[in-house]
Amino acid sequence: MKNKMKDIENMSAIEREKKLVDLRNELFKIRASNSMGGTMTDPSKIKQLKKSVARILTYMHEINEI
Repeated sequence: MKNKMKDIENMSAIEREKKLVDLRNELFKIRASNSMGGTMTDPSKIKQLKKSVARILTYMHEINEI
């Protein structure tokens, strides 16, 4: 699930925080599964999640929300 900047800008502060927590939890679960020897169906998912987290954090820093 890609998060475009336009979508992030239209979210409220609470929605951004919730989305950030959800993305980080999903990333943690995928990394934990991989480290335990599980197979990953879509390796690009980690990269996509990291970019989404970075987009949200960048926007939050720009508007001094953090």
